[in-house]
Amino acid sequence: MCGIAGIISKNKDILTYQHLKKMTDAISHRGPDGEGQWIDERTTVGLGHRRLSIIDLSNAGSQPMHYLDRYSIVFNGEIYNYIEIRAFLRTKGYSFRSDSDTEVLMANFDYKREKCLDDFDGMFAFAIWDNQEKTLFCARDRFGEKPFYYSQANESFYFGSEMKALWSVNVPKETNGRMLFNYWYFNYLLNPNDLSETFYKNIFY
Repeated sequence: MCGIAGIISKNKDILTYQHLKKMTDAISHRGPDGEGQWIDERTTVGLGHRRLSIIDLSNAGSQPMHYLDRYSIVFNGEIYNYIEIRAFLRTKGYSFRSDSDTEVLMANFDYKREKCLDDFDGMFAFAIWDNQEKTLFCARDRFGEKPFYYSQANESFYFGSEMKALWSVNVPKETNGRMLFNYWYFNYLLNPNDLSETFYKNIFY
């Protein structure tokens, strides 16, 4: 288990290392083996990570991780078939400096873009910043085994492994009355018509 967090914002008072650290501190229990924060050179996106070392125990596996001077990632989970994917990507000219599945994930994203998800056998939640296209690609596994919460607030986009990461940087903590009603009367923990909805307004899963 690791913890991921991030902010996209044009407001430099919101996108700061202090705020990223607040987010990763809020989920520090998810990763006792290390932490990292990174902000791009144009100050538009910031990524944070709490690490639980499992596959590559060296510093080469630390995150946020960068690849090809283009991609930056925070990743929580495990890609079980990453060795096979790495072997295939090597035949396509890709090289690797670590033994981590994180680096393989980024290389496969470069090769296949969003279709890379079809190749992954595992549990995952991640966000990849493409510094060339200036886009953020976020994904989680099909069953939501690894959590990914997100919100748009204060003209900014926030994400994290837990809601408390968002609350730590003042994303509003306002109860979603509809979900509360459904829980009280129907014992629903999820909205069957919108599985992204949570018990808090403007925080999605």
